[in-house]
Amino acid sequence: MQDSRGKTAADTVAAGAARRVVLFDFDGVLVRGDSYELFLRERFARARWRLLPALPLLPFLPLLLRSVRGKGWVARAFTRLATFGVGEARFRAHAEAFGRALARRPRAFLREGVATLRRHVAAGDRVLIVSASEETLLGAILDELGLGDIERIGTPVRAGWLGVRAAPHNYGAVKLRRLAERGIAPAWAVAYSDALSDLPLLCGAERAVLVNPAPRALARFGRALGERAQVVYWD
Repeated sequence: MQDSRGKTAADTVAAGAARRVVLFDFDGVLVRGDSYELFLRERFARARWRLLPALPLLPFLPLLLRSVRGKGWVARAFTRLATFGVGEARFRAHAEAFGRALARRPRAFLREGVATLRRHVAAGDRVLIVSASEETLLGAILDELGLGDIERIGTPVRAGWLGVRAAPHNYGAVKLRRLAERGIAPAWAVAYSDALSDLPLLCGAERAVLVNPAPRALARFGRALGERAQVVYWD
């Protein structure tokens, strides 16, 4: 079947498939800091007693935070502590309110990051934000910024008797699985990230853009990515 411009339905599908796929991490690339960590800090500030069970862990946090696996474990543990006894609907309401408030803060975003994302959209690329941040929080921030129509994959959560848990935590190699669920497989055109945990994402890119990378991480990025790596420093 052809349309009025002489294109078949297969041509239309092929044209859509031909769009370049461009992936953005969120925290440290579009927004300053770690949005979900900021949310948890705010929840703990409102109920400091929730931190009491974590006191024995505090001496070990620097060690745990050195590895991708350790960071993921810390995020899950502190999520449980911050949300113990909080239902899913209440959690989502808190995340929505905090996300919108965060987006209104001065200098909450990296201007070059947001401008680069908009340029990719204007160029016709298929742009996705692939973040470990919780999906309701992520959506609220993007909506407030006027980017609510951008495809995004965040961390979904489920409520349990021990609090809210990630289902699954969209972190590290899990991001590849979540992309595959949308029919997106390597190699994508460009991936932007600041985090070593995103090496699986960056390794799947034809061009890997490292945003404000920590100096101690550059050598590891370089070994994994070689000439595909490009370093940018955004404010």
